[in-house]
Amino acid sequence: MTESDDQADRIEEARRIFAGPITFLKSAPSLKFLPDASVPEITFAGRSNVGKSSLINALTNRSALARTSNTPGRTQELNFFDVGNPLRFRLVDMPGYGYAKAPKELLKQWRFLVNDYLRGRQVLKRAHVLIDSRHGLKEVDDTLLDMLDDAAVSYRVVLTKADKIKASELADMTERTAAAIRKRPAAHPEIIVTSSEKGMGLPELRAAVIEALD
Repeated sequence: MTESDDQADRIEEARRIFAGPITFLKSAPSLKFLPDASVPEITFAGRSNVGKSSLINALTNRSALARTSNTPGRTQELNFFDVGNPLRFRLVDMPGYGYAKAPKELLKQWRFLVNDYLRGRQVLKRAHVLIDSRHGLKEVDDTLLDMLDDAAVSYRVVLTKADKIKASELADMTERTAAAIRKRPAAHPEIIVTSSEKGMGLPELRAAVIEALD
């Protein structure tokens, strides 16, 4: 079997899994509300308005699995979704960060919740950090990447809204982002480029999620 055949098989397996049952489990505003650590977890994190909810909905072929908020930066909870029947793993939608108008108390709450979750969740297999392809890595993103490196949590950078910029600009942004994370100890070296609207990169991202479980 060639490498391309192997990748095609992984993509097809991931497609079948994500086409199956996926249900909202619960929201956890603090660690005491976390579900039992009984199955692997895969998280998605990103700045407010990076397109996280849209990507999760597109990834799972659901129109409203992950709810969007009319007030960016307001939702400060970890949202858990069960995938598979029988249960195979959980997706975790982390609260958005970097919203300039968020009250300082919310920012503090975000840091404590996310930091404690990352450091103490043994079933966490990988985090996906979403970056808007039009803007690239920002200082607030580096803060999260530092937290992931310090917690020794494997993570992968996912560029979103790739359909919103020219192909040449996208290629340049992808290379610059890859170069920026190359020296980070917990970062996966390959960037996944996606568009929720066009479906770009979604099969590869699904396969990457399943691969991380192994």
